[in-house]
Amino acid sequence: MEKIIGLIDAPFTPFYENGEVNYEPIEAYCQLLVKNGLQGVFINGSSGEGYMLTEDERMKLAERWMEVAPQGFKVIVHVGSTCVKSSKRLAEHAQKIGAWGIGAMAPPFPKVSRIEELVKYCEEIACGAPELPFYFYHIPAFNGAFLSMVAFLEAVDGRIPNFAGIKYTFESMYEYNQCRLYKNGKFDMLHGQDETILPCLAMGGAQGGIGGTTNYNGKELVGIIEAWKAGDLELARERQNFAQEVINVICHYRGNIVGGKRIMKLIGLDLGKNRTPFQNMTDEEEAAMKKELEAINFFERCNKF
Repeated sequence: MEKIIGLIDAPFTPFYENGEVNYEPIEAYCQLLVKNGLQGVFINGSSGEGYMLTEDERMKLAERWMEVAPQGFKVIVHVGSTCVKSSKRLAEHAQKIGAWGIGAMAPPFPKVSRIEELVKYCEEIACGAPELPFYFYHIPAFNGAFLSMVAFLEAVDGRIPNFAGIKYTFESMYEYNQCRLYKNGKFDMLHGQDETILPCLAMGGAQGGIGGTTNYNGKELVGIIEAWKAGDLELARERQNFAQEVINVICHYRGNIVGGKRIMKLIGLDLGKNRTPFQNMTDEEEAAMKKELEAINFFERCNKF
């Protein structure tokens, strides 16, 4: 299977004030990402509040992203759900509309605590789109699935024909690298933490990744990889450190899903508020966050229209 080179964005879902999905900004959103060097999108995941969308909304979002995506821009659809039958339908739909690939994280309920449970879950979903690469989205902080990903690769190897790899969003760079080295790099290990792209590049991995802060800081994150490839380690370090400064700011405002989404408004693309039960930022918090971002010269370096 083709391995992803470059960074894929995990976009936010735009909402109207009444909480309904707003499909109108997606074309401009896609153009912004393309302009700033992103290679595709991984929609309806955690950044996109995917578990808080209806099945119909998720399908319509996938269709809209496919309508606006230029040639070569990858649309990967997160199809994970607490209902595996729903996930399989979403996978079937993604294949039908011509998406590049699909992915799924472990469900938040019931908690998956055994490798076989996780493999079976992925197997049932992946067979809904046998022609598309399937990625497991490893983000145990969201679902409590703190399982060995090396053991998972060993168990899934040869069992799911269209299994492509893992979006690895966890703090263990050691385990990430062990997964990358499995059978001489058999599977695609997509780096999922924007704050540690550079150290994973140094280990030989991170050729491809999926990020959340790429929505508004993708220009600098892409720049880390570009500087590394050019042999400019000092510039790569500076850009990685800046990316961490940006993350430090959003951590003061309930993280990327809440704080990061509000940054999109500050750079000129208002995607609305978050769905309940997220606690949305107040106007006072927005003003305070803007000041923190100005203090690190974010608006001179962020994604540009």
